[in-house]
Amino acid sequence: MTKTRIGLTALIAAAALALTACAAGTGTDSDTGSDSSAATGSLTYVIGGDPTSLNPINVGDRWGLTTTNLVYSPLAHVEGDGTVVNELAETIEPAADGRSVTVTLKEGLLWSDGEPLTADDVVFTYTNKAIRENGAADLLWVGDQAVTAEATDERTVVFHLPSVSAAALSNIATETYIIPEHIYGEVTDFSGAELDPIAVGSGPYVLTAYERGQYLTFEPNENYYGEAPNIKNVTLQIVPNADTVKTALQTGEADASFATPDQIDELSAAGLDIYPYSEGRVAYLGLNLAKLTDQDVRQALMFALDRNELNDAAYLSDEYYENAYTILPPSNAFATEDVEKYEQDLDAAAAADGLTITLAYSGSDPAQTTQATLIQQQLKQAGVTVELAGVEAASIYTEIEKGADAKYDAFLGGYIMGADPDAYSALFRSGASSNFFHYANPETDALFDAGMAELDADARGAIYDDLQAQIAEDAVIYPITDNLKILAVNPRIGGVEEAGLVPIYTLENFGLLTEK
Repeated sequence: MTKTRIGLTALIAAAALALTACAAGTGTDSDTGSDSSAATGSLTYVIGGDPTSLNPINVGDRWGLTTTNLVYSPLAHVEGDGTVVNELAETIEPAADGRSVTVTLKEGLLWSDGEPLTADDVVFTYTNKAIRENGAADLLWVGDQAVTAEATDERTVVFHLPSVSAAALSNIATETYIIPEHIYGEVTDFSGAELDPIAVGSGPYVLTAYERGQYLTFEPNENYYGEAPNIKNVTLQIVPNADTVKTALQTGEADASFATPDQIDELSAAGLDIYPYSEGRVAYLGLNLAKLTDQDVRQALMFALDRNELNDAAYLSDEYYENAYTILPPSNAFATEDVEKYEQDLDAAAAADGLTITLAYSGSDPAQTTQATLIQQQLKQAGVTVELAGVEAASIYTEIEKGADAKYDAFLGGYIMGADPDAYSALFRSGASSNFFHYANPETDALFDAGMAELDADARGAIYDDLQAQIAEDAVIYPITDNLKILAVNPRIGGVEEAGLVPIYTLENFGLLTEK
């Protein structure tokens, strides 16, 4: 696979051209009207749990983001291959000096309640997202200063960077979901998990009901700026048990859900359409450094593990996975294998002999359940006792945030952070919002700072090579795999390719699905 690293100068020139061109060929402008009256039929998509957050300011979990992507819209989004597609934005123009980005909104944008969506809503959203206390501000800061937004007229927003940042250009205008100031203008604290579950948004659907632990239902947004949704009733059905999901797919009670490699033959035989696709994900064993403070012990734990055995057991064939060795997925243009890979070496694992740890994992995730059991067996060979805790995925992070007081010494997890390596600073920079590992190293922080500001592509790549090596040496996470997601779909549902298989959200636009 060829990996191309793009410098800031080239990025600015290409972005201005490509992002402007995207606007001309995507969707239908809202001033032409979006007729949702033609929508028919229904879709039941089974998800594995409740959204952790329904607040677009700080949402970060898979099902929360899936819901957010149905109800709200960003200025633009990035597809799995790195292509940027405009949504609310008509044009996105980085300044030649790399110190600002000007966004012009499409004409006639409306909220689902019929109120105009303007530049003031964009400024309101970004201003609140950039507040660290609200929980997801990391990518809107350059050094110790926040990116600021200014509305110059009803359709134009200018984002000002405190200093030149190769990373900020990709962080500013993509994947932040805009919220309405006329609804939330009086809110002073956006740190909570919900603003309002029956929300006002600008996406293809509106959320009509939410029964925790059971379902979320959606209907078309009559004021959507893009192509009107084809399917009238969308339900996200919450079913944590993988076997129950498989049965629901086979009987037609469910129209779509994720499947595991060992289910593919059986689901295919039942007539389901199977869609494997890459998310650029890193599945990992994370260590709680607030409890496992000895670097030698952490390294020893990793030397006791066999990555190939873990992946073959969980995914059956390398057709469905690729080994991961660093904090970046192997498909990332900045990923390197010039790091300590921690190939199994029981002699090197001696420093962990006699240790007892508690390993948390999602009890409803078949891959994590399989790998947790194998990790227990592999570490036993090194004299380590592993107590397993299969729990709800969201509760793992709530507990691990307690640091030294947490019940868990280690946990299985996964993340999808996108193409730019600076995005991973949210996980590994000291004190970052998603640094569940309680990792702090000034050398790592300095490398993140240098990589963010570097304009030359090759020099930037060298910095991130050093960064990956440093975090591997510090034994913060044991990267396991970049596994394919596998979506199984009832053959009565069409338009999957048109809707777009993408990381995290499953589909770029559920509204483009059709009922045959």
